[in-house]
Amino acid sequence: MNFELSEEVVQIKHSVREFAEGEIAPHVMEWDETQHFPLELLPKLAELNLMGIIFPEEVGGAGLNYVAYATIIEELARVDASIALSVAAHNSLCTNHIFQSGTKEQIEKYVVPLARGEHLGAWALTEPSSGSDAAGMRTTAVRNSNRWKLNGTKNFITHATYANTYVIMALTNKEKQTHGISAFIIERNTPGLTPGRKENKLGCRASDTASVILEDCWVPNEALLGKEGEGFIDSLKILDGGRISIAALAVGIAQGAYEAAVKYAKQRTAFGKTISSYQAIQWKLADMHTQIEAARLLTLRAAALKDAGKKTTKESAMAKLYASEMAVKVAEESIQIHGGYGFTKDYPAEKYWRDSKLCTIGEGTSEIQRMVIAREILKSL
Repeated sequence: MNFELSEEVVQIKHSVREFAEGEIAPHVMEWDETQHFPLELLPKLAELNLMGIIFPEEVGGAGLNYVAYATIIEELARVDASIALSVAAHNSLCTNHIFQSGTKEQIEKYVVPLARGEHLGAWALTEPSSGSDAAGMRTTAVRNSNRWKLNGTKNFITHATYANTYVIMALTNKEKQTHGISAFIIERNTPGLTPGRKENKLGCRASDTASVILEDCWVPNEALLGKEGEGFIDSLKILDGGRISIAALAVGIAQGAYEAAVKYAKQRTAFGKTISSYQAIQWKLADMHTQIEAARLLTLRAAALKDAGKKTTKESAMAKLYASEMAVKVAEESIQIHGGYGFTKDYPAEKYWRDSKLCTIGEGTSEIQRMVIAREILKSL
């Protein structure tokens, strides 16, 4: 077993770190305070092929694997989770769903500009009344001749305000339950599709999150993504990869919080010496570092299995569960080490903590991950 990143991935890691520290870090608090979604950053992300990381070069992507992808998301989140979240949602959810389930014509029409970063993608599964119970959605799609009419509301959608391309799940046959949900590709400015209220969030405030309202939104039959009635089943497969993204995001947040704590502990003095000299602080740092390494290994294991073409439902859920809950604990310890300053916006600890909480909720709560893991364990016994 090789626990070392390849030379190529190490080079990518350094390149993304340099970019994040140079282009993102100076604006982090400003973007967070104003909830500014930095559209001006998208061309720079595209220039580095970060909008099409996991897609082949022939469709405009970077042609990288999931291990490289997880490493990139971690490096972005180490500086700003908002940017990492946007890159992850664009890559692993919207664009990947079209790439995995789309026709040749759909891939050429939508994946190419998405992977090149010319367009921005949004993926809409969650609704106001169906979060963890995603299959309990109420959005409908009714066929009329060679067209579909969609009605409903999607909630907590990343890029809902700015997306050029939306992948939206809707009920096409309520009687068939999970096998009666289909996916549709809908373009921006399609009559009947309207971005709704932007959420005022606790964390990841520079990543756009809003609702999508569908009112008699007519789309052609060609908008159907994948087989009719298989949209939810396809979504579960997409979420296996998406949860690797959130795990990597959590590891990056924790790494940033940990580094901030180490820096502060080596500078802050109390009772005549730096607080890093005290065993109480040293043990906190030791636990934080160990937990981060464990989460990183779980995440990279899931990514490596994904690259090997294996099913990763359990491994993705395990990585997401452990990494997300770890990030909250590490970020909280970072605040504790900072003391009173950790409770202020003069230091980054409080932002890492605010950002970390989303990881235990988005793309399946911790409770859902435990259900998934338990189900997979019991199936194998």
